[in-house]
Amino acid sequence: MERNNLHLPRSYPEAQGISSAALTVFLNVIQERQLELHSLMLLRHGQVVAEGWWAPYASDIHHMTFSLSKSFTSTAIGLATLEGKLSVEDTVVSFFPDDVPDEINSNLSAMRIRHLLMMGTGHNEDTLSNLLQSEDGNWTKAFLHAPALHVPGTHFIYNSGASYMLSAILHKVTGQNLLEYLQPRLFEPLGINGATWETCPKGICFGGWGLSVTTEDIAKLGQLYLQKGVWNEQRLLPEKWVDEATSKQISNGDGGANDWAQGYGYQFWLCRHGVIRGDGAFGQFCIVMPEQDAVLAITGGTNDMQGVLNAVWDHLLPAIELSPLSSNQDFQAKLASELQGLTVHLPRLQPDSPLEATIAGKEYKLEDNDQHLVSITMSFEDNKAIFVLSKTDDKYIFDLGRGDWVEGTTRLLHGEVKRVVSSFTWLQEDTLQLTIRFIDMPFAFTIRILFDGDEIVWHHKSNVLSDQADIRGRVTEMA
Repeated sequence: MERNNLHLPRSYPEAQGISSAALTVFLNVIQERQLELHSLMLLRHGQVVAEGWWAPYASDIHHMTFSLSKSFTSTAIGLATLEGKLSVEDTVVSFFPDDVPDEINSNLSAMRIRHLLMMGTGHNEDTLSNLLQSEDGNWTKAFLHAPALHVPGTHFIYNSGASYMLSAILHKVTGQNLLEYLQPRLFEPLGINGATWETCPKGICFGGWGLSVTTEDIAKLGQLYLQKGVWNEQRLLPEKWVDEATSKQISNGDGGANDWAQGYGYQFWLCRHGVIRGDGAFGQFCIVMPEQDAVLAITGGTNDMQGVLNAVWDHLLPAIELSPLSSNQDFQAKLASELQGLTVHLPRLQPDSPLEATIAGKEYKLEDNDQHLVSITMSFEDNKAIFVLSKTDDKYIFDLGRGDWVEGTTRLLHGEVKRVVSSFTWLQEDTLQLTIRFIDMPFAFTIRILFDGDEIVWHHKSNVLSDQADIRGRVTEMA
């Protein structure tokens, strides 16, 4: 199958044995169940048969993948085994003699690379907090000093610290970080451009999270595994590695209807219906369906990831037929219209309020709060508002569209420049609502501000994070 171009080949659903009407139903179910997806791309027989982005998300956005990064890390380890740089039977402690405890217990001594891959390190809990709290920034040392209470390979615990250790080992044996190592071996052959990967204080890629790629890049990884490691008639990964990575290496539950309890491979989850997947928090998916010769890539901002999978099993899987279907132009046109019109909900209620002239330019100081918010200032123009948020560390300015999106950048999250789109509407004459979406991340924030004379009540909440707060404030002086 040709893979010389940067983009995967395109087709239409019926030509690849999928009903356009069924895909339309799937999209409607996603909307009815209020599952916030940001994009999807469905492949059958290596052809893209459906793709869509919920505006303001778009095809060129490199979306944060969270733990879906782990499947790319696993791929890097597979490539390193092919090159003879390491073996899955290598012990973990052998790579970091300077970071091990003075006394190495038998469980730590027995821990091998394959135990990192299968999340069977012997720990009782995720070691990630140990890494993040290490004062000297030496995350490998923090991992190696975390108590391993079980014999490796006997106890599953989801462990992002283990994925980091895979990255650290690769860095150690190659002298390159994951991004550098994968560039000529995976990214260039697959036509993946512009990928970024966050790093620890030592410059080692996180491994278990921190990778940002496009939706099509996710689909390409899935297609590579569906094709048993072959791409454009060239073998990139050993078939043995693909089989091991996507086979059950350790039990992680009792099965049933829970797709997080079907078994775990090498940084891949096993699912019902013979499906495998890589996934990341808040709805990032690379779903590989070997029996159907299909791949589904999804990005999103939802906490109901099982709900997304249930919709796939209930509405997409049954729609995939063995042979091509008769073309139905009406159904195809309806699906095309649905895909083109995808959008996340943008509140458009009262477009303005008489209060705008009253509150413009006033600074409202907020009471002490856990979010370290200090004050806000608003000003209004014909088609937008300018929102200034002061925190204890800095001042952040947002341009908000009047019932529409305005794109910009901000350092509000973690001090890093991120793309945002922002909008405002009036819920009532005295209640302003601001919506701020970080479009290369899953996060969106809704802020409601009730104005009552010289006082305000601020309320904010996230689409996926649990933190929300009610904070009071009052006018201080003219800004």
